[in-house]
Amino acid sequence: MSTANEIEAAIRELSPEERHKLVRDLPALLPELDGDAEWKRIIGDPTPKPALSAYVDAIDAEYQRNSAAFPEIKDSDFDTK
Repeated sequence: MSTANEIEAAIRELSPEERHKLVRDLPALLPELDGDAEWKRIIGDPTPKPALSAYVDAIDAEYQRNSAAFPEIKDSDFDTK
């Protein structure tokens, strides 16, 4: 059995309270779970992304031609119905 499998098995045996503590502590143990840090890494990655750049350029060009097609987002747009 691999170490990862052993860890998974041990997690499954934890009490609900211990699982809650683990969920709270995991980001300190596994920094890659920090979503903000991961986005900073992605944004700061200097690797060229030509398809993404072309897509963003196309959206920007469309916005320049017809900005009315891009209505401003309002807080209420995120309200659940």
